[in-house]
Amino acid sequence: RRLWPKWRRALVLVQPETVVRWHRLGFRAFWRWRSRLRRPGRPKVDPEVRALIRRMARENSWGAPRIHGELKLLGFDIAERTISRYLPRHPSPPDAIERWKAFLKLHQKELVAMDFFTVPTLSFEVLYVLVFIQHHRRRVIHFAMTALPTPEWILQQLREAFPYDAAPRFLILDRDGLFDPSVLNFLRALAITPVRTAPRSPWQNGVVERWIGSVRRELLDHVVVFHERHLHRLLAEYVAYYLEDRPHLALEKNAPAGRPVERPPQADSRIVAFPRVGGLHHRYAWRAAA
Repeated sequence: RRLWPKWRRALVLVQPETVVRWHRLGFRAFWRWRSRLRRPGRPKVDPEVRALIRRMARENSWGAPRIHGELKLLGFDIAERTISRYLPRHPSPPDAIERWKAFLKLHQKELVAMDFFTVPTLSFEVLYVLVFIQHHRRRVIHFAMTALPTPEWILQQLREAFPYDAAPRFLILDRDGLFDPSVLNFLRALAITPVRTAPRSPWQNGVVERWIGSVRRELLDHVVVFHERHLHRLLAEYVAYYLEDRPHLALEKNAPAGRPVERPPQADSRIVAFPRVGGLHHRYAWRAAA
């Protein structure tokens, strides 16, 4: 300001939505620039390897894990998830969806789901957020974030999510490569049965997927995250709002933590609003007139 008296003329007023849109466009441009020297997408698999994958599946009725092990012993460097993409597709049993729904309904009090989602920061760093949700009351029991997720980091989050005798009977998780055998063995050591969803079937983990969609629509689509501490504070405020204030359709329009029905204390009482999550949302309550 001392060096340039006319600094005010350079100021431009924009809407918050414009800033968020600029950040999204900048994030896409940054990673497009980072990938300019790399071939987009996954590396191609030789036709001979694809044919070998299908041959092993046809001759032995093997799945992706077994074929991956066989190819690894033959000197092929290929991911198990890539192998699953080239396996012949078999039609699902007609009652598969109904059986899955019945499993969720019968065990909802003993079910916890977990999953990752990503959040870009102001400096275009990508943060990975791991969240655990209890099915019965849609309670978020634990969340954590890191820029470098590893199986060891996941094990620590499992310890924090299920201390002492708080472990559920079943834990639903997808087929992310980070959930390796060390994670599955640790779950079994806690007397938790891991239930893995089918490939490319996010509907089977619908409770946590729905929560991730809600947190994006109701929070992350309206802010630019500065860094990990900032994201942790935002998510902590949103989780508190989600558990204590937000009505949930699957809970008869009540909050996961339970929210009693309020009555006006006096005839001239009025309804007041209490801001939540930095004013993005509000909770309403009766208050006696002054």
